[in-house]
Amino acid sequence: MRFQLIFLLLVVLLASKTTRNEAIPGGWSPIENINDPHVTDVANFAVTEYDKRSGAKLKFEKVIKGESQVVSGANYRLVLSANDGSVSNHYEAVVWEKVWLRFRNLTSFVQVHA
Repeated sequence: MRFQLIFLLLVVLLASKTTRNEAIPGGWSPIENINDPHVTDVANFAVTEYDKRSGAKLKFEKVIKGESQVVSGANYRLVLSANDGSVSNHYEAVVWEKVWLRFRNLTSFVQVHA
C-alpha cells in the first residue's frame, strides 16, 4: 500500500510539472530567442563544418527555429537557411557543445523541406 501511495504521488507531481510547459530534464526545449548571438554562432559553425566535411560551399543566412537539450553540455537542433550560390534551402543541423571546453561537434546536417 505504501509503495502505491508513493508511486501515485510521483505520477501526480510529474503530471503537474509537465502541464506547466516546463522542460523535462534531458528533453528538447524550444529556443525562445533564435536571434541570440550564441545561437547564430552555433548555426554558422554547423554550416562551416558541413562545408569542410562535404566540400559544399553553403553560406549561412539565418536560423528559422531551434531546440536545445541539456546533456553533457548542450545539443542544439536548428533549422536554418543557407545559400549554395544560386538558391536558398533549409537544413536541420544538430550540434553538440561543451562551452567550458570550447568544444563543438556537428552531429548531423540534412536538407529539409519547408
